[in-house]
Amino acid sequence: MTIYPDDPARWILPEVAAFQARQRPEKTFVRMVDGDAMSFAEAHAAGELVAGFLHHLGVDPGDRVAVLARNSLDLIRAWLGLGRLGAAFVVLNTELKGAFLEHQLVNCAARVAIVGADLLPVLIEIAPRLPKLETVIIADPDSAEAPADLASAGWRVIDFAGWRDAERWQGPTPRAHDIAAVMYTSGTTGPAKGVLMPHAHCFLYGYGAADNLAVTADDVYYIVLPLFHANGLLMQLYCCLITGATAVVRRRFSATAWLDDVRRYGATITNSLGVVSAFVVDTPPRPEDRDHKLRLILCAPNPAEHVPVWHERFGVPAVSSGFGMTENNIISWGGATDSKPGSAGKPYARFFEVSIRDPDTDAELGPGQTGEITSRPKLPWTMMAGYLGLPDKTMEAWRNLWFHTGDAGYIDEDGNLFFVDRIKDCIRRRGENISSWEVEQAVLRLEGVAEVAAYAVAADIAGGEDEVMLAVVAAPGARLTPQQIAAHTDSEVPRFARPRFIDIVAALPKTPTEKVRKAELRKTGVSAETWDREKA
Repeated sequence: MTIYPDDPARWILPEVAAFQARQRPEKTFVRMVDGDAMSFAEAHAAGELVAGFLHHLGVDPGDRVAVLARNSLDLIRAWLGLGRLGAAFVVLNTELKGAFLEHQLVNCAARVAIVGADLLPVLIEIAPRLPKLETVIIADPDSAEAPADLASAGWRVIDFAGWRDAERWQGPTPRAHDIAAVMYTSGTTGPAKGVLMPHAHCFLYGYGAADNLAVTADDVYYIVLPLFHANGLLMQLYCCLITGATAVVRRRFSATAWLDDVRRYGATITNSLGVVSAFVVDTPPRPEDRDHKLRLILCAPNPAEHVPVWHERFGVPAVSSGFGMTENNIISWGGATDSKPGSAGKPYARFFEVSIRDPDTDAELGPGQTGEITSRPKLPWTMMAGYLGLPDKTMEAWRNLWFHTGDAGYIDEDGNLFFVDRIKDCIRRRGENISSWEVEQAVLRLEGVAEVAAYAVAADIAGGEDEVMLAVVAAPGARLTPQQIAAHTDSEVPRFARPRFIDIVAALPKTPTEKVRKAELRKTGVSAETWDREKA
């Protein structure tokens, strides 16, 4: 397998782009489903030109630039250009709105934002609360017309298409330890935290995929996951840049189009989330189900009940898995053949130490014993550099010199890693980690709410997913209804974080120190009296 040179000092995005532009300039790097394509030479040139374009607008190496755009060539160009300039690619979830979006933009202190035309309205809504934002660059123009009230926000507005006429950036190349990206991850006792991701850290996601899944330049990687997450951007797209494989990118996942895309574009490999797999395997069987070139699908999590469906119905030879986080990379891989059903493969011992530890004492546990999954790198800069502006949270996560994932799991006698449950107070729905604290803060802004607890209950669909449930205490004299609360959350929280179940209760169960007993709420779960959004 010939991939990018195995030299950690060269694990830098613009160097990888330049390398592939020399190796295979005319080969297609990325093709959008039903859209345009970009060769490796064009990708490298775009990175140089976008870097020059942004520098001309006042962006310097080390700056942070917010990017809010759906899967598109413009999003990829922004990633390449910021990487070449040495500025941080602060990529934001396109479902964010209101206080959720405001927090991340304020936290990263971006003066410049690159925004898809269709997402400008959510930015304009919070314009008065973004005092540091000066310049908005409109990208992805085919997605929508610019809103008529854009000028009222007071920003300098620039067309991203100007990169084509820019001068190439001639400045220095960033180093492996420089921050390449900031991705926000769900908070538990506070708002989302910005993960500072060095170039080497970002590179190793893609290199790990190439190394463990045997990806070569002959592969076609079908990407349906959003590029604002590490799975889509780094494990898949960056893997293609490292190996010379072609990426086929869908703007948004579609279960009904999945097989047609795989067949039409000759996909040989794809990644999935548990819930994405569930949607695909639930589609009606077709005669063409096995008529494709797919050799491997990586599912994380990888529900054991889906594995025979991939093999028997779809004829996929290998179903693999893995485990990782934005903060600590992919520390366990299943390889290019089947993972042990239900497992996340084996620890990636070449680059990481993985240990199961007692959540209270940090003592190491033996095979088969369930504890907290912890890890640490064997090479510098291959895990996060910390949480943006949160040194205390960084130290807390790195307790006793091990990064604590907040996830429970065990390693069996054969060395396979199994995820068991979340230790931290986090909810996972539709492939997104949701901060219960942020949902609670949004609900508390509704007049008449005295207290609220947001917590996870099991979803109906397979794939290790949750539904969001609320227990709400009304203020004295207030007459709250679940419908009022649901309508309020529709305007205040992202779609993936909206509660399905709501209970209005007299009081929340608490400890003697007034901490809400969420385990008790989860155990009680949904009752006959619980309001259900899907049945309302």
